[in-house]
Amino acid sequence: MKFARPVPAYLVNRYHGWKATTFAENKGWYRRLADEGQRPRAMVISCCDSRVHVTAIFGADQGEFFIHRNIANLVPPYNPDGEYHGTSAAVEYAVASLKVSHLVVLGHSGCGGVEGCYNMCSGHAPELESKSSFVGRWMDILRPGFDRLPNGTEAERKHALEKQAVLISLENLMTFPFIIDAVKNDTLSLHGVWNNIGDGGLEVYDPNIDAFSPI
Repeated sequence: MKFARPVPAYLVNRYHGWKATTFAENKGWYRRLADEGQRPRAMVISCCDSRVHVTAIFGADQGEFFIHRNIANLVPPYNPDGEYHGTSAAVEYAVASLKVSHLVVLGHSGCGGVEGCYNMCSGHAPELESKSSFVGRWMDILRPGFDRLPNGTEAERKHALEKQAVLISLENLMTFPFIIDAVKNDTLSLHGVWNNIGDGGLEVYDPNIDAFSPI
């Protein structure tokens, strides 16, 4: 493939640094991961945003989380139409094959995808309305959340939509038959979390009060 280029030098240097330190000091652990395969306790669905560092936030070791990232940490509804479904495939593999015990949807502050959805639904992003926009069609998943937004300033409504992205995803997860079964059988629990990047805060959705609470 003539269009491919060598890996950037800074990444090569960082790799050599990791191989000489972290890997060298934990060779036994990496060998065990390779030989025994992965046994993650939880799946985390988070945003692609480079500022969201899932393993750092939860202090997770390698092999502990099965992580899937996409724009605005969204899960589409169950739709077995024979087309390509990366997020649904990841969810199916985590629940049906890896048998994770927990599935966490992690949203965050300042989400560009959520802002794009807000602007699109407000009529201020016509480019996202185009059928050729992958981002726009993906953000259609969040349109029901826009319709639920309370009155307030634009900043407050965008903040609320970030949390709606978590709730919409949790609702859509419960349209998958294998998730419904796992939840009913108490082998899987669903969780909604929102991270404030600026102050390091973490809020968890509490269904008893239908709101997010800081932890």
